[in-house]
Amino acid sequence: MADGAEGRNVILGVSGSIAAYKACSILRGLMARGHAVQVVMTAAAQKLVTPTTFRALSGRPVATDLWVNESRAALVHVELAEWAHVLAVAPATANVLAKFNLGLADEILSCTWLACDCPKLVAPAMNDRMWSSPVTQRNAAGLRAQPGVHFVEPVEGRLASGRVGKGHLAPVDEIVEAIDALARGGA
Repeated sequence: MADGAEGRNVILGVSGSIAAYKACSILRGLMARGHAVQVVMTAAAQKLVTPTTFRALSGRPVATDLWVNESRAALVHVELAEWAHVLAVAPATANVLAKFNLGLADEILSCTWLACDCPKLVAPAMNDRMWSSPVTQRNAAGLRAQPGVHFVEPVEGRLASGRVGKGHLAPVDEIVEAIDALARGGA
């Protein structure tokens, strides 16, 4: 995998929130800043936005599965971890927050998260009741306590359910700015 010519190497993890479509704009914003972006998608995210969309926008194959063709003897999640300067997950669902906090690794995104020792960022997006759930808040607190993990907090807004509440994905520009700052060595 080649490095970003002007920027750095960013893994953009996309999980199965309805906000997954906004990851396309995050990808474009990062590329406009000169970063090489590799998209990694959960199975749930692929039901909302296809890997083909991200491949077309990024010019790179999208990592969707741990189990690659046998002729390719590499471990995809380990290769990605060695390549990345930043791993950002936007949107991050309650499910992936729990997996990351507990160290569960049962698919490509959670395995890549565990294998990466670079700075990490999560931008949660979910229903307000899910976000305010004590379990989700414990998982978020656990992640915040881990070295190198950064948050772009969800905001108040209209949710997929029609409700208005905190759980709406933060503005794309704010997420892109935070990832860019981490990629360039900021905190």
